[in-house]
Order: sequence, then structure tokens, then C-alpha cells
Amino acid sequence: MSYFQQKMPEGKVFKDPVHGLVHVKDQIIWDLIATKEFQRLRRIRQLGTTSLTFHGAEHSRFNHSLGVYEIVRQILDVTFAEDTFDETERATALCAALLHDLGHGPFSHAFEKVFHTDHEAFTQNIITGKSEVRDVLMRAGKDFPFLVASVINKTHSNQTLVKLISSQLDADRMDYLLRDAYYTGVSYGKFDLERILRVLRPSPDSNGVIIKESGMHAVEDYLMSRYQMYQQVYFHPVSRSGEVLLWKILDRAKSLYQEGYEFAVTPNEVLPFFCENVTLEEYLALDDSILMFYFSIWQKEEDEILRDLCNRFLTRRLLHYVDYEPSQDQAFYNQMKGLLEKADVDPSYYLVIDYSSDLPYDLYKPGASTGKSPIQLLMRNGELHELSTESPVVESIGGKIRTDIKLYFPLDFIENGRIPIDVAKEMASLIHEKEMQ
Repeated sequence: MSYFQQKMPEGKVFKDPVHGLVHVKDQIIWDLIATKEFQRLRRIRQLGTTSLTFHGAEHSRFNHSLGVYEIVRQILDVTFAEDTFDETERATALCAALLHDLGHGPFSHAFEKVFHTDHEAFTQNIITGKSEVRDVLMRAGKDFPFLVASVINKTHSNQTLVKLISSQLDADRMDYLLRDAYYTGVSYGKFDLERILRVLRPSPDSNGVIIKESGMHAVEDYLMSRYQMYQQVYFHPVSRSGEVLLWKILDRAKSLYQEGYEFAVTPNEVLPFFCENVTLEEYLALDDSILMFYFSIWQKEEDEILRDLCNRFLTRRLLHYVDYEPSQDQAFYNQMKGLLEKADVDPSYYLVIDYSSDLPYDLYKPGASTGKSPIQLLMRNGELHELSTESPVVESIGGKIRTDIKLYFPLDFIENGRIPIDVAKEMASLIHEKEMQ
């Protein structure tokens, strides 16, 4: 019996708040869950700084990865016909679903912004490089790790496997919307997953998945849920303020190191990232808990900026914000920058423009070579119609990038005397005028 076919003597289950139970019967999946690289995901938060706004959002990439696996397992074992995929394709899809987030670093996006890392590239490196994960996958064949990685990098010959995990209607999005809504306590991200799974079908050309026409309204609900989650949760300005602080802490620490600054406690696990020359082993040694340890230590550093930024992050003393429109507010920015400099406050760390943008649904554009494949409806007559051509709801949000820009600054410096009184009065007047616009 091949490793693909090996089942556990008794199936295992994980009790899950979103899916009820996550079922594991395949030995290869159980063995992958036990690897140190997968267990590391327990120490990587799914939503980074969002818990500063929604206090329940403490869940991990581990939770999410199990959820994505469970959705794909249900699609393969319940929704699709038994002969849709062969045993190699089935195992490839399940492993890719489970492992798709392996390469995330601590506090994901702010971390990537400063250190120019790519979590998808690291995911592939973990799967195919020196790791316990690769050792498990190799039991299924020396080429199997590369098959799994090809789903992650979207080059697998069967694009339906790829799009089960990465498309405009995929297991990754479906799980994180439901999971993030649950842990943040909001209702925006809820939709009828069971209905969507019932009407999901493999496309006839092995190029993705399609939806039966009768399931259109469930997909509309899913897309609107995604739109609302981005606007109300993922782009929440308070959460973004926390991410700005995180970004600036890492930026300051990196800058100090490059200037030859001697830290009171050498941040050995972070030093390779300061040099932007990171091995796979060094990458995997870093997680949220280690970064938080250094943030705590750095509150006592001699450098005033690093000390203050870390204290702000750990005590939730966040930066204030105003809406910012680059084409209209450049004069406001210049005035604020000048006043901060006059008060001996470095604007490169204390005056930050943050951009958030999302495309709720990417419409099909004939002749376009970029963008994600559209969601296709299987009509009663057997024809395939692009979703927005049948749904006015989707048409209304499709193809339109939603952008939100905020300018962050330390309002408390004005209030607590850190800035001289004459400068503080001028800044307060300027901010009040901007907020009244």
C-alpha cells in the first residue's frame, strides 16, 4: 500500500469553532501536522495587530491552516465525484491546503514590508528544502514535495487543484473570513459555506471550479462578506495604527543595527533579517513570541525612539490618525512635518502615511493577461456565464479598487508636553482644521 493510501487505524478529529470537527484519516496529513514547521504556526497570529481593536482576535495560522485543509477535504471527499482526481492529485491538494501558510513570518505583512521577505517563497522553500515537512512528503515519492509546492506557486498542471486554494472563490478565503469573523466577534464575514460547497463543481476544462446557477446568491453573500470584512476589520484604522507602530519598530531597530548601535541584549534571532541574508533555519527560528520578547526588552534601550515605539505598542498607546488624500493634503503633511522637526521629533517614525486597498471582485476583461480568473456560473442550459453578468450585486462591487489612506502621528506628544507649547498649539490648530474638513 502506498503512503498516499495509508489510513490511520482510528481517525483523529480536532474540535473547531468554525467547522465543528476537522477530520484527519490520512496518515500523511497526521504526520505533517506533527512536524516542527507546522507546529510553529501555533506561534504565528493569523491577524497580527487586529487584537488591539478586536480583543478576541488571538487565533493562529495553525487554526486557519487546519480549517483550509478541512474545507478542501470536504470538497474532495463529499462534494466532488469520487473519480474527479486520482489518489496522487487528492493527496497533493490536501497537503497543499494544510501547508499553504507555512512560510508566514511573525506579524506577517508589517514584517514583510521592512525585511522584504515573501511568505509564499518561504512556504515553497520549507516544502522542498531541508525540513521535517519535506521528509514526510518524500515518503510519498522524491518528486512529491515539488508537486505540492507547484500548487502553492500555481504551476501545477491541474489548475483546479491550484484554484481550490488560491482564486476568487477558494478554501483559503472561505476559512479566513468565517474564522476571523468568529474571533473578532463581528457578523460581517458570515456566509453559507455549506450551501457553497453543495453547489461547487470542477470546471470541465480542469481550470478551476464553477458554481451551479442555483448557488449564485450564496456566492453573492460570500463576496459581500469579504468586502465588509476588509472595510470593517482588516482596514480598521486602529488595527492599522498598531501595524504602523510594528513596522516602525522593526524599521528603527534595523536602522540602528546598520549604524553600529549596540543593543543592551543582542537580538540574535533578528540579526539575519537586519542583514537581509536569512537562511531557512534562521527564518523558522523567529515567531511572534520572540519578537514580543525583544519589544519588551527594547523598552529599556538607550535609543529614545525605539524605546518609545515599543512602549506604545505594548501598552496600546497608539498613534492618532486623520484621513489623507495625497493630491489635496500635501500642504498639511508638509506643515506637520515641519512642526515635528521643529520640536525635535523625527517625522520618519512619527508621521506615517498608510495605504490600504482591496479589489472585492476582479471582473473578467477580454484580452487582459493579468488578474484572477472570474467566478463562473453553470447555467441550466449547460453554458458558463461570468458571475457579474448575472448578478447586479457583484457587478456593483466588481472591478473597483477600494482604497483607504490615513496619516498617523503622535497626538499625545501635543497633550503631554513632549512638544513645546508654542509648537503644540500650532499643531493642534492644524489638526483640528483638518478634522473639520
